Amino acid sequence: MHLLLIGHGYLGQAIMHQFQQTGWVVTPVSLGGGHAASACDVGDAQAVTALRDACTPDLIIHCAASGHGGAAAYQRVYVDGCRHLRGAFPGIPVLFTSSSSVYAQTDGSVVTEESPALPTRDTGLLLLEAEALTLEGGGIVARLAGIYGPGRSVILKKFFDGEAVIEDDGGRYLNQIHRDDAVSAIHHLATHSTAYRGGVFNVSDSAPLTQLSCYQHLCALFDQPLPPSAPRDVNRKRGWTHKQVSNARLQATGWRPQFPSFLDAVPAIARTL
Repeated sequence: MHLLLIGHGYLGQAIMHQFQQTGWVVTPVSLGGGHAASACDVGDAQAVTALRDACTPDLIIHCAASGHGGAAAYQRVYVDGCRHLRGAFPGIPVLFTSSSSVYAQTDGSVVTEESPALPTRDTGLLLLEAEALTLEGGGIVARLAGIYGPGRSVILKKFFDGEAVIEDDGGRYLNQIHRDDAVSAIHHLATHSTAYRGGVFNVSDSAPLTQLSCYQHLCALFDQPLPPSAPRDVNRKRGWTHKQVSNARLQATGWRPQFPSFLDAVPAIARTL
């Protein structure tokens, strides 16, 4: 089996290694190339056409990052990218890694794939457009929660650097997924792609934590004082939300996270930061 992997960063490199370990041939692609990846701008139709001439994949995974860009970058990388991949590789399923940020709920409710996805930011609306293109082509959408893993955790880094704050009363829920669990979920969906084509799946851990509970546990674990309180950051790039992302649909397919809670992984992650 041949995988065309669009995106070769923190998540993409781990995906490549997982698929290679299970016998797949992987052709990795990134915007600038390097580190064994070919260079291709998926926002450029001609570049994607040239990519088609170089390989014949059985599956495409689009997990490229926007490079911390705004709406213009989301349009080019996600919407135009998905459109160009569909056009150049008709009939080849695409697995698109979207984001649970498309859920804009602010009431702390549990959100499933059936819950309204009504993002308030342009970036979220563009992700939904890319999702629609993927699903129209018979692909799969994986809505990932915030990714952390070896060498990477926004929460832990801010905590250790003294930059953490507890917003309002600390009741806002944090939804996360360990990088390795995200990879295993993507591999699981990809290797059963015929069964799950046209489906949307939340990829999150099993125990969303309130901000207060998370920091209370970290303080007890590392013998640190509780971070100060501050007003909520309503200007967050993907919008301020308060919800519990459910992974029940994904678990019903047989997938299980190695780290059901962020707290399960904290000791090992802390040593890598």
